[in-house]
Amino acid sequence: MNKSQLSAALAPQNLRSCLISREGRLIYEHYREPHIVTQIAKINSCTKSILSALICIAIGQGLLPQPSAPLSQFYPQLQLDADKRKAAITLEQLLTMSAGFNWTEFGGQNSFPRMTRSENWTDFVLQQKLSHKPGEHMEYNSGVSQLLSAILVQGTGMPTARFAELHLFEPLGIEQYEWEQDPQGIHTGGFGLRLRPSDLLKFGQLYLQQGNWADWQLIPAELITRSTQTAMQAEAPRRGGYGWHWWTDSFAMTAGGTTESVLHYYYARGYGGQFVYVLPALEIVVVLTQDHQGKQKKPPVDVFREWIAPLLVEEVL
Repeated sequence: MNKSQLSAALAPQNLRSCLISREGRLIYEHYREPHIVTQIAKINSCTKSILSALICIAIGQGLLPQPSAPLSQFYPQLQLDADKRKAAITLEQLLTMSAGFNWTEFGGQNSFPRMTRSENWTDFVLQQKLSHKPGEHMEYNSGVSQLLSAILVQGTGMPTARFAELHLFEPLGIEQYEWEQDPQGIHTGGFGLRLRPSDLLKFGQLYLQQGNWADWQLIPAELITRSTQTAMQAEAPRRGGYGWHWWTDSFAMTAGGTTESVLHYYYARGYGGQFVYVLPALEIVVVLTQDHQGKQKKPPVDVFREWIAPLLVEEVL
């Protein structure tokens, strides 16, 4: 990879950080300021992919049931709901954002802001009407992520953050973090986690290694595979697909104007330019973070696809 070319391309983007590892070895590292190396910062909706990992760990340990388990197993009151479909919503449908709730994350109904202003976030989500049959349509929904965090608390008998400490953070050597909570003390499932860029790189590397870290199988390999496969097509204007709180996409590798092959990848994505990309075929993990400092008023538009991916695939063509 041409590092000087990459640095020149990324310079105008004013990224907070950019880390790239290949086969577990750091091959590119950029921080806008030295203190960012040790500073935790908001990862926004990348929190969802961390939560997905915790759900997979709990399933693997038998603390949560299989993904086909119905929501009524955790919230029996749903059996009394006028819409009988609610009780049958599955864990997997929550993970794939296909539960069917009538929800507009931002704009329109403003469901996400309304949830955060409510006294009880999980009750707010459960009370929403269904606009689609569960399992048929993806609608991006941080509310179902909050349900998953609450379900994790039920299954493990401990706060989401404590479960993360014991079964994810400590094994990976993640020592610093902060995690927001809702009014009931449930850690936010869809946002609110603060980590260092290097810790996001460790998280991506764990997935690249199929859940294995230092000969310790933290996450069952079969759940890594299942959770990072396309389960639903993303709703417009987003591209690609969606797995279990992971985005999926592909990049056409071309040479001489001819498509040689297609590179598949999956990634965690957070508002404002927070990303963790995992490229299994190339054994590469890419972390990008941003914070809107300076004159940058919008998050960089597809920095990965525009500048990083083409340089990465040059070496394999």
